[in-house]
Amino acid sequence: MSYKVTDEDRNDTYVVLPAYNEATRIQPVLEDIASKGYNMVIVNDGSSDNTLEVIKQSKKLFPDQIHIFNLLINRGVGVATQTGFEAVLKYNPKYIVSMDSDGQHSADDLDNVIKPLVTGEAKAVIGVRPLKDMPRSRNYANAIMNLLTRIFYRVDVSDSQTGFRAITVDALEKISINATGYLISSEFIREINDNNIPFAEVPIKTIYTPETQAKGTNAIVALKILLQMIKHQF
Repeated sequence: MSYKVTDEDRNDTYVVLPAYNEATRIQPVLEDIASKGYNMVIVNDGSSDNTLEVIKQSKKLFPDQIHIFNLLINRGVGVATQTGFEAVLKYNPKYIVSMDSDGQHSADDLDNVIKPLVTGEAKAVIGVRPLKDMPRSRNYANAIMNLLTRIFYRVDVSDSQTGFRAITVDALEKISINATGYLISSEFIREINDNNIPFAEVPIKTIYTPETQAKGTNAIVALKILLQMIKHQF
């Protein structure tokens, strides 16, 4: 019989969500995650809209599960995620997940993403998006980034730019993330590979909207990441 994730496993898990100007999208994301029994660390990345106020509204409904950290200025998804990774350690989690806060990831996938960690099959997990559903421009950019990740970091993965990933607390303490922007996705993969951390790939759903399609890794972002990868080699 396959393992079924328990309420205790969910309670041992903290989801890190960087958030920048997500006031119109973040509330259902937080409340869906909380209703499934997961804890969260939300990092408001210097939003110029009322994202922080919306997060606080959700915290009133789930005061013990939602923890807020606020960056006064926008630092980028890499720094916001690093902030969340550092902050989450004070709550003594066993498993840490990072997700996007704009609604493109489904909380329904959380059980499957943490299952390899809970069972000991892996110490890190990468959520793999269905490429057939990905907008064409994003698909091309992702294919390029997969190739660059293989060339620069010597790691072959199906989805190097996914924002849905998970790791055990002991593995998290072994890695070092320094990226400020979207390079964090490839850097996470490099770190788990360089530190010999066993990882698994898990299929996830992705919910594409005009807002989520406007973000993430497109050709311009891929070029910026390439320049950062080259810089980090020297």
